[in-house]
Amino acid sequence: MDKLMLENWDSNMQFFFDNTNRNYYIKKLNELSQTKEIIMQADKICNHTFNLLGSGDTNLGEDIKWNQDFKSGFTWENKYYKKIKIIDLTNNADPKIPWELSRFQHIPILGQAYWITKDENYAKEFKKEIYDWINKNPMLMSINWIYAMDVAIRACNWIVGIYYFKNIKNKDSFWVELEKWLYMHGDFIFKNLERGQINNNHYLSDLVGLVWIGLYFKNLNYKKNRTDDWLKCAISQLEIEMEKQVYGDGYNYEASTAYHCLVTELLLYTSILCNYNGIFFSDKYIKKLEKMCEVIMNITKPNGLIPLIGDMDSGRFIMFTGYGRSEMRDFRYLLGVAGEYFDRDDFRCYSGNNLASLWMFQNIKKPKDKSYRLNSISYPFGGIYTLRKDNIYIIIRCGLLGIGNHAHNDQLSIELNIAGEDFIVDSGTYSYTGDYKMRNLFKSTISHNTLKVDNLEQNDFNEKKLFSIKNQTNAKTLIFDRNYFLGEHYGYKRKVGVIHKREIDIRKSNEISILDYIINGKDHSSYIYFHFAPGINITKGKGSVVLKSNKKEIKMYFDSFDDLEIISTKFSSAYGCIENNNSLVLTAKNKSILQTKIYITP
Repeated sequence: MDKLMLENWDSNMQFFFDNTNRNYYIKKLNELSQTKEIIMQADKICNHTFNLLGSGDTNLGEDIKWNQDFKSGFTWENKYYKKIKIIDLTNNADPKIPWELSRFQHIPILGQAYWITKDENYAKEFKKEIYDWINKNPMLMSINWIYAMDVAIRACNWIVGIYYFKNIKNKDSFWVELEKWLYMHGDFIFKNLERGQINNNHYLSDLVGLVWIGLYFKNLNYKKNRTDDWLKCAISQLEIEMEKQVYGDGYNYEASTAYHCLVTELLLYTSILCNYNGIFFSDKYIKKLEKMCEVIMNITKPNGLIPLIGDMDSGRFIMFTGYGRSEMRDFRYLLGVAGEYFDRDDFRCYSGNNLASLWMFQNIKKPKDKSYRLNSISYPFGGIYTLRKDNIYIIIRCGLLGIGNHAHNDQLSIELNIAGEDFIVDSGTYSYTGDYKMRNLFKSTISHNTLKVDNLEQNDFNEKKLFSIKNQTNAKTLIFDRNYFLGEHYGYKRKVGVIHKREIDIRKSNEISILDYIINGKDHSSYIYFHFAPGINITKGKGSVVLKSNKKEIKMYFDSFDDLEIISTKFSSAYGCIENNNSLVLTAKNKSILQTKIYITP
């Protein structure tokens, strides 16, 4: 692109916020007691201290190595991106580290600190980092050009930065260079769309990037301007992919709660930006998007965290809030945004905080009705079910594996939260390619709160094919109502003739009954696993355990088991994060019915 085309040009894209209302945002941030936190995080960024994917605060030094996994120290050589070997299972290098850093999701926090303080050092850091990245990542010549998804997310965050720092924009060489590279990002995405027979969140991210860049350059008077092509392609394809990738009940087909939330964020933010610029998706599309937000509201636990069903890679799109300190299982900010977009008080009530919605809508409504109560609900296509009664929350996994790339061996697995306290939790994900053995462990049957027969997996998988799993369970729900669930899966049937059926009953007050039926279980060993949240105190008795959290106590009693063992295991709340927890293993041989009773101390 000819830089002369950009020197006397300004985008006419209508963005979420306007820097002429800077004082209003500062006032709101003060009211929400956020200014100190924002400045503290922005100062860390200026000092090149980042907390990425479980790294903890790590100083990267004056000279940021954008193509390095700074956790392992491995650096990918700059060469043509299609010739770069990104995965080597013989080492512990994780390419997600440089990709995450190069997404520039720290830009919003820099911009917010600049608005609050008017300190030019934040603007200088913004410019310095982008110049540095451009110089160290030649077009097509680094690991940060591997996937169009990361290119798209980076471009969108650069656009956010332009609007935070717009008042210092004077068309010096930096701004012209940034916009040239932004256009080049769009051209790269369009030529490298990640589509195939089955598309996923990567392709959606590509399309979202084309929309944002296309809108930004829409009024550019340039004879080779391709942005109309980008926009037409992306808008039409998003309509198609919404139909393909989101089930009728609103759940994303990748069988992961975390990826469902990421996809919702991508589509929600982009729909709002499009509306600001006179582009509107079909009613069918918007209704499905609203259902996606309902899923987040209904699966979120009373403590504000999503259950970890399927993979969790801590993915975000635009981090208007929480950078560097966020609990990566907390997606309530999306409910705040959805509350304003769909004008729904139930979304507002369960939103947690309004920081993201503040930057996207400015004027935030307070809910008129705060009496909303979430009830048991089923998402049969997505294969997730929640039981809610009094202070009991249980989520159950039973259904399709989706496209299988982010699914786990978690059929009939549960999470249990009592009065806002986690007791039984999914083990999480921890890592992808950085540690393939741990990757396989965390997606295996024994890392979930379900039953294992002999030494078999529910669904077989190749340990070296990290994003593939065979669909052998074909799980189905037999009965579901607000206090009762009955389902079964067939993952062991073809292997040894066994069917696992699980019944969960919360009809009695302060009592949970779990019955596991091992149909044709004679001559087989059965193992049931319960993984407890870190910090839960466990007292083992004869055929029972007592679990204590900070505020609550529950007692678990077991019938027909031959052995009960407490073991030390690992729990991962977010990608790259790992900590110790304890788990219970129940063993039974030649049994057909196993019973677990849970009593909640009033």
